[in-house]
Amino acid sequence: MTDITSDLLPQFSKTRLPGLELGDGFLLPDYAGGSILNLPSSLCRWLDAPILGARPLRSTLIAPFERSYRRVILILVDALALHRLQRWMADGTAPVWSRLAGQGQLAALTSITPSTTSAALTSLWTGRSPAEHGVVGYELWLKEYGIVTNMILHAPINYQNDVGSLSKAGFKPEAYLPFTTLGSHLAASGVHTYALQHRSIIRSGLSQMFFKDVDVQGFNTYSDLWVNLRHLVESQPGERQYLWVYTGEIDHFSHFYHPDDERTAAEFAAFSSAFECLFLDRLSAAAREDTLVLLTADHGMVATRKDPLHDIANHPELTRLLHIMPTGEHRLMYLFTRPGKTEAVRTYYDQTWPGQFIFIDPTKAVESGLFGPGKPHAHLLDRLGDTIVAARGQSYLWWADKENVLVGRHGGLSAEEMVVPLLMAEI
Repeated sequence: MTDITSDLLPQFSKTRLPGLELGDGFLLPDYAGGSILNLPSSLCRWLDAPILGARPLRSTLIAPFERSYRRVILILVDALALHRLQRWMADGTAPVWSRLAGQGQLAALTSITPSTTSAALTSLWTGRSPAEHGVVGYELWLKEYGIVTNMILHAPINYQNDVGSLSKAGFKPEAYLPFTTLGSHLAASGVHTYALQHRSIIRSGLSQMFFKDVDVQGFNTYSDLWVNLRHLVESQPGERQYLWVYTGEIDHFSHFYHPDDERTAAEFAAFSSAFECLFLDRLSAAAREDTLVLLTADHGMVATRKDPLHDIANHPELTRLLHIMPTGEHRLMYLFTRPGKTEAVRTYYDQTWPGQFIFIDPTKAVESGLFGPGKPHAHLLDRLGDTIVAARGQSYLWWADKENVLVGRHGGLSAEEMVVPLLMAEI
């Protein structure tokens, strides 16, 4: 197996952004060619299309695969951290990926800031950074609509069973992005794009934002996922194709059990075994020809522990210093402080959670490139609030008006959240 991750990880740790010093315990995104932001342009190159958005992945990451392909299959496993994939490849949980890496290469990428699905998937379908597209968190204060919104469900954060209700305020997900999305971009070069994801999310607000000119196909189980994918490939032998496969189950299991729980590993084993048995081993020689398979993730996951000290409901003194509850991510939060109360908020954090959080000025964060290159979205600074708070170690802040049920978390800047795999193989 060609595993170049040991060469890449020290390079990631040396990544710096001008004017932004965060100290130990943080890993910055490598937007200069080593992050998931750079993947869309490389996909375009593999499929003989013009690049889209940010620069492609640097050559040292993809050197064995710098040629054109008729078909690219990207398998995105939500929350699959590099180190967990490596463990599951080595301990027999998912040997198919060792087999594929033996035919190809295992590399590493960084996620983006924030290391969360809503931001990452938007970047992967546009080639644009979070700074440009403005989706900088799971929960955002959208000043222009006067609502704190769940950016996956497109509904006010405390609404239940009301997916897409942001449309009542005039929000149109299909019109939100002012950029050409990947499906349309590839179509202009004669490439047909397919997206396979669970039926429960194929019409989610987030999906509607970037699935223009994409043939979206839902699945219920891993069985129909992999059989459907094989049929798509076999039935269109001459078609140039980009096939996106997305599963959110590892993210779900990691959140509610533990990233290293046996149930999480078992779920990945089931996903991987079905891929091997129902797709890879049954694919014809003709369909394999000129096909590149990629395995990657949007972000990783860090294990935390439930602790009343990290529940904002137990800190009324803090909430009185804020206009609204924090937004963003539990490990990268945006605070909207009352006038003159910023120092009081910092003091409260430092005294209550000494050494567990750092404060970042939003303007400096944007100017340094923490949220990526490109022209900042018109409402970016409105969404980032008055100060950004990043968590160290296993720290977080829970502010939802319900029981804290999460164990695994992401969104922050630890290596566990930020480093994801890029496994590449010609099959």
